[in-house]
Amino acid sequence: MNKLSKIKKNSHIYWNPYFGGLMLGLVILFTFYVTGRGPGASGAFKSTIVTVVDDIAPTHAENNAYYNRFIKKGDSPMNTWLVYEALGLLIGGFLSGALSGRLKLYVQHSPKITSKKRLIVAVIGGIAFGLGAQLARGCTSGAGLSGMAVLSLGGFITVLSIFGSGYAFAYFFRKNWI
Repeated sequence: MNKLSKIKKNSHIYWNPYFGGLMLGLVILFTFYVTGRGPGASGAFKSTIVTVVDDIAPTHAENNAYYNRFIKKGDSPMNTWLVYEALGLLIGGFLSGALSGRLKLYVQHSPKITSKKRLIVAVIGGIAFGLGAQLARGCTSGAGLSGMAVLSLGGFITVLSIFGSGYAFAYFFRKNWI
C-alpha cells in the first residue's frame, strides 16, 4: 500500500510531534533573530481590542491610561508585526487543513458530552485564557517558549507549571474526554 492511499484511508495522520517541536523551536529562534523578541499571539488580540474600543468610543480610549499607551495619531494599533503573525497563523492553519483534506466544520468531543457542552466549556476556557494573558502581560505558552529559547529560568518554570497543572486538572476533567 503506498503512502498516498494510507493518507486517504486514515485522515488523522499528522506530522511527527518531534519534527513539529523542532520546527517551532526554529521559528522562535528566527523570530528572536529578526525582531529581537519572541513571538506572541496575545499581543495581536490586545491590538484588536484597542482598535475596536478606539473606533467605538474614542474619547474613552484617549482618557483610559491602558488604551492610550497603544493609540498614536496617524498609526493604527493594528499596524504591528504581531497582528500579521496572528493572521499568518490563521491563514496557515486554514491552508494546512485544506491541503490535507481535513478542512471540515465539526465539534470534536467525547461521546459522554454534547457538542453544546463542549462549545460552552471551550468558550469559558478561551475567555479565562484571554483574561489571564492580559493580566500576565502575555500568554503562558509565549512566555514559556520564548523564555526557554533564551534559557531563562522563568521560562522553564512556566512550562513546568503549564504541564504540571494540565496533568493535575486532567483528573477532574477526564470524564469529558474518555
